[in-house]
Amino acid sequence: MNVTQSDFGTTQNGVPVSLFTLSKELLQVSITNFGGIITELNAPDRNGKPDNIVLGFDSVGDYQSEQYLENCHYFGCIVGRISNRIRGGKFQLNGNDYQLPINDKDRHIHGGIEGFDKKVWEAQPYETSDRVGLTLKYLSKDGEEGYPGNLSVTVDYYLTRDNELVIEYTAQTDKSTIVNLTNHSYFNLSGGKENILNHYLTVPASTYTELENLIPTGKIRKVKKTPYDFRKETKIGDRTEQLVDGYDINLPLDDDSEGVCRFAGRLSDKVSGRYVEVLTTKPALQIYSGYYIPELKVNGEMKFGKYAGFALETQNYPDAINHPNFPSIVISPPKVYKHKTIYRFGVR
Repeated sequence: MNVTQSDFGTTQNGVPVSLFTLSKELLQVSITNFGGIITELNAPDRNGKPDNIVLGFDSVGDYQSEQYLENCHYFGCIVGRISNRIRGGKFQLNGNDYQLPINDKDRHIHGGIEGFDKKVWEAQPYETSDRVGLTLKYLSKDGEEGYPGNLSVTVDYYLTRDNELVIEYTAQTDKSTIVNLTNHSYFNLSGGKENILNHYLTVPASTYTELENLIPTGKIRKVKKTPYDFRKETKIGDRTEQLVDGYDINLPLDDDSEGVCRFAGRLSDKVSGRYVEVLTTKPALQIYSGYYIPELKVNGEMKFGKYAGFALETQNYPDAINHPNFPSIVISPPKVYKHKTIYRFGVR
């Protein structure tokens, strides 16, 4: 069990950033304080051979390159203040109208033009008797990206003895605002040897949020007899052809116990034997199969591409502020925002 710190380069503004590598039992995860990005996560296959099972880069420069930002897919980062989309970037709160930046066609997505994924966070690594971790802190000031209130955010990453990566989010505000944080890691349990279409997925969700141009209509539909039914383990590629651009959908969990960390899904790869189980205190799981991940030239080699990774984003419903029937994403002082997600790794 240990944590190491190394140089990860400097931002375009000349700010130095670090890479922190946490090791415990069979897992090793590397996290940079630029965007709280998980750059690498090594886990063993059924033969004990470790491989990196997330999409990421080797330096901060790659996360700021023109080719990446043109097709930014938020590899491994903390997304905020709001993950997912808001229709027209507009919402009302306490009688006030707010307009957020439009950075995804006619929508606001993942916190705006310079969301939490592009911020340099204050970082503090630590070790205790039962965990090794990294605490990240950031103050999002009133008006940043159009959001109201000064929001103080803490994200704690740590590894446990049970082969788990735990992420705990906490946020406090001095003014009513909206918050919906998540991590945007893309998993490829084959270690990048093939795409994710042969991975299998299970999600305990009987419904999905109906979408129109990737924005919820407000209606909750049954998954039965749709491509979104993952209540029984299903190969991701079996029904992908029924969708124009693969999976990008919000699945409300059947167990809606508020504040309880419960099972939200399992992604597995039969060849390597690896699986990752997701547990969360949030009411939904957004799944994205990476249809629009581009091929990128990294160190002279072409990498990634369509279906290179699969995102399992624990969060609230998209555009929730504009749908009163969705669980609320509003927090007001002195209420504290809390969110816990566990990624549990193993082999079959």
